[in-house]
Amino acid sequence: MIEDAILLDCAGDAMPAIVTRPDNGTATVGVLVIVGGPQTRVGSHRQFVLLARALAAAGLACLRFDYRGMGDASGAARDFEQVDDDIGVAVAGLKACVPGIEKVVLWGLCDGATAAAFHAAANDQITGLVMLNPWVRSEAGEAAALVSSYYGKRVFSLAFWSKFLSGKLDFRKRAAEFIVNLRKSRGGHSTAGQKSSLPDRLGASLQRYRRPVLLILSGNDLTAAEFISAAHSGRLAEGIKQCDVTRRDLQDANHTFSSLAWRRWVESATVAWIAERIDPRLQAASQGAD
Repeated sequence: MIEDAILLDCAGDAMPAIVTRPDNGTATVGVLVIVGGPQTRVGSHRQFVLLARALAAAGLACLRFDYRGMGDASGAARDFEQVDDDIGVAVAGLKACVPGIEKVVLWGLCDGATAAAFHAAANDQITGLVMLNPWVRSEAGEAAALVSSYYGKRVFSLAFWSKFLSGKLDFRKRAAEFIVNLRKSRGGHSTAGQKSSLPDRLGASLQRYRRPVLLILSGNDLTAAEFISAAHSGRLAEGIKQCDVTRRDLQDANHTFSSLAWRRWVESATVAWIAERIDPRLQAASQGAD
């Protein structure tokens, strides 16, 4: 593979980026990694570095970068709903570095997945969208996820009953917390005073996007559980129906896929989906090599 460090200019601020591509220097599909939360282009557990190299080994180009105000980038810090220009500059930078690119896939984790969907809805250059544990946080949504996921698992946990029988568990306190969250969960995913909740805005973006999506969800993650809860109804459910969605669940994985086995699973799932849904020529080339 070939790796180059570049600087992207976004409204006068410098965003450092790493472009990784096959050793022949060319690729027809490029993947842009969108960071989530207070992360950098490296990713938790070096996930984005390893992903980029795995993609290059499969014949794909990849660009990972720091938003303005994040990591080594200059400029003011901003949240995931204010990075549309940053993503647009990065898409252009990826295509400029690898001129043979015909199709662009956005790949995002957590609020990076949500930011990717917001951008893809308004950019016809985006051919595919990979979303890992998308961020749709709302007070009611978080409460519903706790009720359906966390508390349910605790009841069937040996550690829970061990603490309960030994008197180390404050049962009244835990029961009160459960009741509070149950009441919040019945309030729906929209927040009072908001014109549109985050799940609704993500759903609206997917309704406009209407192209292939790979949805990867961790089985041991509150964010993923909240997304699943929100996706059962409302505008988010409608948006998902409008897209060509492939869903993959990794039952034991946590939010950031902290084990090497989980990260490799994500890499393989991403490459296989791109070969199947975005560019079948990759699948043909792989079979030819075998």
